[in-house]
Formats: sequence, C-alpha cells, structure tokens
Amino acid sequence: MNKQADLSPNLTHWQERVDMAAAFRWTAKLDMHEAVANHFSLAVNEDGSQFLMNPNQVHFSRVKASDLLLLDANDPKTMERPDAPDPTAWGLHGSIHRLCPHARCVMHVHSIHATVLACLADSTLPPIDQNTATFYNRYVIDNGFGGLAFDDEGARCASMLTDPKVKTMIMGNHGVLIIGDDVADTFNRLYYFERAAETYIRALQTGQKLRVLSDEIAEKTAQELEDYPSQAERHLAELKAILDDEGANYAS
Repeated sequence: MNKQADLSPNLTHWQERVDMAAAFRWTAKLDMHEAVANHFSLAVNEDGSQFLMNPNQVHFSRVKASDLLLLDANDPKTMERPDAPDPTAWGLHGSIHRLCPHARCVMHVHSIHATVLACLADSTLPPIDQNTATFYNRYVIDNGFGGLAFDDEGARCASMLTDPKVKTMIMGNHGVLIIGDDVADTFNRLYYFERAAETYIRALQTGQKLRVLSDEIAEKTAQELEDYPSQAERHLAELKAILDDEGANYAS
C-alpha cells in the first residue's frame, strides 16, 4: 500500500481514491489535461452506479484523494448538492455509469494529439506500430458531436459504449474518452492512446506513404498486449512511487 496511506481521513474506498488522485496528478504532469475542464470517474459498487469523481473545477495537479466526490448515478438531486460536480462531468459520467455497468473507470480529456485526431474528417487510427495496433477494432468514433456533454449528450455517448470490447471513444470535434476495469487499466490505455495518436499524426506530417500492418498482425498484436502480464498495474505503481519520492500530497 502507498506509504502515505496512514494520512487517510475517515473516508470510504481509500485505496481507490489514492489511485485516482495519482492518475489526476500524472495527467497534469504529462500535459494531457485542459485547465479545469476534464474529468475522471471510478465505480465503487457492484452495479457501477456509485462512483468517485473529481470535484468541480479543481486543477488536476491539486486533486487529493480526500477531495473526490462520491456520487450516485441514480440520484436526481445530485446537482442540488452544495458540492455538486461539473454539470458536463455529471451528464457524461453519470450517464455512462448508469447505462454501462462494465465501464468501471471512465477518463475523459482533451489531450492535444487525441483531439487533433478527433478533428480530422477521418478519425480512424490505422495500425502503423505497436501502440496504434493496441486499439485495433477496439475503439468507436463518435461523429455526432452535439455540444457540451449535458445529460442528453452524455446518454447519447453512453449508447455507443455497450460493446465491452470497445474501450476507447474518439469523440469527434471534442477529445477522447477511455473506459476500463480500474484506474490502472484505464490510465494505461489513456496514456498509450495519446502516444498512438501522436505517432500517427507525426507520420502524416511527413507526407510519406504509411506502412500499415495487416489485419491479422494488428489483431494479433492487440491481443498480445491485452494479455501482457501486469503492465498497467506496474505502470501505476511506478507513477505513485515517483510522486512519493517527490513528496506529493496526492494521497491525503
């Protein structure tokens, strides 16, 4: 357990809170956030309806484990709370946790390269290397951007995530949304999607013909990476260790 866990106040789901806080801090370190506009959530009960989420308009670099809101996707009075979440965060994440119980963790950002990809007329991500192949046949492109993600827009997005194999949504004209089994799984996928999008965009900038993998090799590579042992867990553990070495207060 994280060495700062003894600082925990009397809050439920403490280790999940610590993992979430670490993910917020590293997203900021990697400059994958946008001001105070992005949001992550994590389901903490069996049906996924109760979830942790960042407080309204707090910068990712300052989020602490004890700051996270515990929300209920089925509570119609959530936005009447004195500590109500961001309305678009509630619309998007509340809808997903209500309608897609397999989406245990949800991370949404406007990171630069993912957003550039989302702004192309064709937002397809071809398998041109190991990272891009990770997402082969495992993403959906939303071509129906309808404005800010309030309840109706959130429900529309959730309807596109019903296939458990699809864990990445390239949100046309918007950004990217990643789902996963837990914080480590989801953050690892978010990290690699941004890397994959950057590789593809930089390859396009050369103006040269792309070396695209065959469908067979792309699927084989994606499956091998899915089955690779403990990479996501070790990735998050190392990120927390670096934060601890720096004396960060995320786990408080």
